[in-house]
Amino acid sequence: MPKRFRLTRRLPVAMTEDGYRRLKRFAQEAGLDEGEALSFLFEHFDSVTDTEALTHRLRLFNSELEERKR
Repeated sequence: MPKRFRLTRRLPVAMTEDGYRRLKRFAQEAGLDEGEALSFLFEHFDSVTDTEALTHRLRLFNSELEERKR
């Protein structure tokens, strides 16, 4: 029996404009709202990410983070 889909956690999230636009586009393409899209992505994180690419992208993001905060 499938689990009942309930959004039980609400949290304030700070996102870049690029990240938010991409989330909205993904949600729209999938026929979901933003909260449902985030739930899907994190519930299935391992199967929707490429570990090697994720590690590389995370390293790049972290290296640029301080500069982007200014």
